[in-house]
Amino acid sequence: MKDSLFRIHSFIQEHHVMSLATFYEDEISSCSLFYVYDESSQSFVVASSMETTHILHINNNPKIAGNILLETKEIGNIQGVQFKGIFLELRDEKFKKEYFKRFPYAKALSPKLWKIEVNSFKMTDNRLGFAKKIIWP
Repeated sequence: MKDSLFRIHSFIQEHHVMSLATFYEDEISSCSLFYVYDESSQSFVVASSMETTHILHINNNPKIAGNILLETKEIGNIQGVQFKGIFLELRDEKFKKEYFKRFPYAKALSPKLWKIEVNSFKMTDNRLGFAKKIIWP
């Protein structure tokens, strides 16, 4: 289990953009977000304005799903992580500092920062064998 989580965390740390899906009533939305990932809390930090469709959804339904992928045409190198979690307002100053350290230009926009607490991961890693899945928990 520890090795599985290490593989997932390592992949996430190599990237910086996620796709996020939200749902409220009968409307589905997806978007792309820059992120910073904190392994110790298994949480992403993202920025988004209050007027976006995904934030309007989240204000009514904080459950989200998302993915991060390696874009490749080589079947043997396909990798990606899918996740589910809860989208919350970020309150931790440490995470805010980390986000602006990685994306300093974002500070000029004065964005609202959010936290995604992950409760499950599924990673596909074809380098380990065709369609090999790593599931956590």
